[in-house]
Amino acid sequence: DKAANSAADFVFLDIEDAVAPPDKERARKNIIEALNDIDWRAKGKTVSVRINGLDTHYMYRDVVDVMEQAGDRLDTILVPKVGVPADLYMVEAMVNQIEMAKGFKTRVGLEALIETALGMANVEAIAATPGRLEALHFGVADYAASCKARTVNIGGLNPDYPGDQWHFALSRMTVACRAYGLRAIDGPFGDFSDPEGYIAGARRAAALGIEGKWAIHPSQIALANDVFSPPEKEVARARRILEVLKEAEALGKGAAALDGKMIDAASERMARNVLVVNEAIERAG
Repeated sequence: DKAANSAADFVFLDIEDAVAPPDKERARKNIIEALNDIDWRAKGKTVSVRINGLDTHYMYRDVVDVMEQAGDRLDTILVPKVGVPADLYMVEAMVNQIEMAKGFKTRVGLEALIETALGMANVEAIAATPGRLEALHFGVADYAASCKARTVNIGGLNPDYPGDQWHFALSRMTVACRAYGLRAIDGPFGDFSDPEGYIAGARRAAALGIEGKWAIHPSQIALANDVFSPPEKEVARARRILEVLKEAEALGKGAAALDGKMIDAASERMARNVLVVNEAIERAG
């Protein structure tokens, strides 16, 4: 209920790492109840369920029970620890069959968590997977464990590393997303008592082109919304770029100057990216 009434745009209900093994079945039932009892769409929420990994015996029951009992109330399934495209194919095949059998009119999308060395090594192939895939998420904690990286906090930076130790992974995943038309999402920041650390991580992700970040605590929602929403100054400049280039085009010019800087067709594409996000936020509001 708190998540449904929060300022988060997207909520995922978890049966995986946030749930201890003895509680998996109860959590699955709770999630099915929540999907059916709360009108998530009326509250403007996209809702997802993170199932257990394909290397567990919980996964098939997660997909079958959630899809059969609440598949028409669900937007996406978040698949953890995706290592190869075939992982997504298995989940997609199950979802296809259940949707057809139940006669659901809605189509459930898939999202993949890239959180292992194998997943990152195959991230381009995973991103190219045809079908229901909509987004890739960076799962920093399991990725760090898979790489045997030394960390001090989930999503935090090790002071022994000269810069951002997650930069390569985030950048590679983002490029794969953009190459194949997917959304790129950054994962959690574990220390919710450190808002400055969260903001710094979100800003680094936004600078790479990532469009959202997990909030594992209510206090992080406003931080994410602030960082990933284009500031009014940036929106105003984007509109001005389009105006100036349109004026230049009328004069037969492909480039122009704005505030002492050259702008051209690439500037227009970057400006439109800003305006698309701003317009989506305005519609949601």
